[in-house]
Amino acid sequence: MPDLVECRSEVEYAEKPVAVFWQGVRLEIAEILAWWRTPQGKSFRVRTHSGHSFELSYDSSKDSWHIEEK
Repeated sequence: MPDLVECRSEVEYAEKPVAVFWQGVRLEIAEILAWWRTPQGKSFRVRTHSGHSFELSYDSSKDSWHIEEK
């Protein structure tokens, strides 16, 4: 199953992640701790309401997300 991130997009895609699907469970994001751009796309460090921390990376050329638990 591919990594899935639910996000809000107004002007461009992936402006604000709001939930991450991790191990078959939807976890709502409580806080965006940091965000930055890379040559591939956007990345975010987030914390969920359940206390999990993740680094989310969006690769715009592949239109795919990578999720790493921190």
